[in-house]
Amino acid sequence: MEFSRQAVSVLAQGEEGGGAALNEILGLTVAAAVVTAVLLWIGWMHRTHKITWLTSLADWSGRRFKRPPWVALPIAMFISSIICALFGFIWDVSLHIGDGRDDGALANPAHYFILIGLFGIFVAGCTAMVLPRGADDRPGPSAVRITDHWHAPVGGIVMAGCGLYALMGFPLDDVWHRIFGQDVTLWGPTHLMMIGGAGFSTLAALYLEHEGRRARPEDAPRDGIGLKFVQYLAFAGVLIGASVYQIEFDFGVPQFRQVFQPMLIAAAAALALVAARIFMGRGAALIAALIAVGLRGIVAFLVAPVLDAPANWFPLYLGAAVVIELLALTPLLKRPVVFGLVAGLGVGTVGLWLESLWINAVYHLSWPTSIWPEALAMSVPVAILAGGCGAMVGMVLTGQRLPRRAIGVGLVALTVLAIGAATANGLRYDMPQNATAAVTLTEAPPVNGQRYVTADIRVTPPDVISSDPNWVAVLGWQGGLENERGQFVDNLENVGPGHYVSTKPMPVSGTWKTLLRVHDGRTLAAVPIYLAGDPGIGAEEVSAEAQFTRPFVSEITILQRERSPDIPQSLWLIGCLVVLFCTLVMIAGITWGAGRINNNEPSGSDAELQPSAQS
Repeated sequence: MEFSRQAVSVLAQGEEGGGAALNEILGLTVAAAVVTAVLLWIGWMHRTHKITWLTSLADWSGRRFKRPPWVALPIAMFISSIICALFGFIWDVSLHIGDGRDDGALANPAHYFILIGLFGIFVAGCTAMVLPRGADDRPGPSAVRITDHWHAPVGGIVMAGCGLYALMGFPLDDVWHRIFGQDVTLWGPTHLMMIGGAGFSTLAALYLEHEGRRARPEDAPRDGIGLKFVQYLAFAGVLIGASVYQIEFDFGVPQFRQVFQPMLIAAAAALALVAARIFMGRGAALIAALIAVGLRGIVAFLVAPVLDAPANWFPLYLGAAVVIELLALTPLLKRPVVFGLVAGLGVGTVGLWLESLWINAVYHLSWPTSIWPEALAMSVPVAILAGGCGAMVGMVLTGQRLPRRAIGVGLVALTVLAIGAATANGLRYDMPQNATAAVTLTEAPPVNGQRYVTADIRVTPPDVISSDPNWVAVLGWQGGLENERGQFVDNLENVGPGHYVSTKPMPVSGTWKTLLRVHDGRTLAAVPIYLAGDPGIGAEEVSAEAQFTRPFVSEITILQRERSPDIPQSLWLIGCLVVLFCTLVMIAGITWGAGRINNNEPSGSDAELQPSAQS
């Protein structure tokens, strides 16, 4: 009973640092209900032949896209929606890094782009399901029967499911904040729901396009360069969708151990680029990676120079693409699953080394030599298995028969387990016991009226930090977009055992949160230098005195100080398990979709439709 009362009490709070204001929740709920009712009415009117404009629009799209109407219009809606969501997502992360938490759900302009984008993905999937009408309009051999006269394409069902899963993250996120406070991190469980649903919906778009390609009449015109670009764009979308989990590293504010970054890069590259090479043929991995670079570059340009928010870098994946293209020149390509597994090995080794050259050149936090043993131990198994899954995606899209059900399902299950094991290892970290940092601050010229200082830092005991740590850096963030875009990173210079000095002045006034961060193998700890007072969550200011000695504490207690410290761990575990269950259901749905499409393929393959697939 005490547990229940505490949960209900927290749910009712909605104070600053918790959930959104009740008037905002009511407004969003009413708006969502009205829009949903309108869409349901349009769908019912279309299926009962009481309107014709939706059919006319879909037919026009089909002629332009050279695909059936139930593919063309939803794909156009999906592309615009996923790009809208991507822009809103990266802008939202940038705003939180530079300006802190929102005044409310409707106060952040990026939220509108995310919400519209995710809702658009869901609507695109529903549109693909609703458009086919009548017994003579069955959308391909793998279509799912809804009623005797209504069959829906698998890609539409999976897309709607991914969109719904992502949309569920919005209300659940508010509930989560009410219970646990604001977890100011990309990797909050409900945040991962929104990211995962949008990211994996790109596979659903590929399924839908494949079903439409199969349903074309034999005398249909061949695909033009515009449609080819859309197909390349789809694989670039899969690559970007799988890469958004890395965004905290891209912005230079990771809240978890660095070994996650190479694993996530390898997994994204192996899944997306192997599938692209098998389906699209020679050069496809490189082309997909280049399109992804272009799209991410455009969004990064809009967010940073144009909107004046914190900038982010991103992986290029070109090294991984080259590795895949070279391996595709060997006879391995004739055995797609084996090719995918070997390509994953190449991506998780040579591909990562090539990517590290770019990361070490431009990222705030480069990869030290000491990272490689554990990073490879995590990345290689995940990349190998992700490459095998990418190969199966490519096989589905080219009409090649998948391995036996036990092998296919087993490979997906092993991939999930490998990612889970690597994640469990990556989440383990140590706190140095009885370690302190003695800090001496020297005044520097102020900037925009803000106090700036340089630091001389001596760590006790000195051997707490090895000779090759992941990083010893000062992070300043949430300082306001008018002040260096609200973000500051300084990799400190090592001048002796446990002795570090600034390379540039750091901000220690206003709304800044400035801290010393140490990541060395499994050690992940921090010391506050200056933390602005935050009355909304009852946090007092931590002042930047001229000299002070402070103990190292867990980073999360500083970076996520909005989180409620008194919530039972059992409640946290229940919340995480609910999100995990929903995620596994989504993955199962995507796997089911691939299997259903493949099991209903006509004899033969797409060799006539995709002559370059094996070249």
